[in-house]
Amino acid sequence: MSQTPVTIEVYGAEIICASCVNAPSSKDTYEWLQAAISRKYPEQPFTITYIDIDQEVEESRQQEIVEKIREDEYFYPLVMINNEMIGEGHIQLKPVFNALENHGYQAG
Repeated sequence: MSQTPVTIEVYGAEIICASCVNAPSSKDTYEWLQAAISRKYPEQPFTITYIDIDQEVEESRQQEIVEKIREDEYFYPLVMINNEMIGEGHIQLKPVFNALENHGYQAG
């Protein structure tokens, strides 16, 4: 299977967002997504990056998203797949999997 690996970005912070009290932390969400995607789509490459909104961000597109999260336009954790926002706040697997399948991924 020769599809282009998708790029997944998880934006978040150490502190759990106020409206996400019982949700996992951003870092936990990142690790959970990484494991879930690897299990469901074995042998299908993807890149997943964790972006801490409390740190300096070099890339201007990522910086814009970080600013919007800081200004409460978006909740975190926020998940982007190939620059498309898939979810924010309490992340669900179904929209993430749907987005991956739209990019040609097939469950293993």
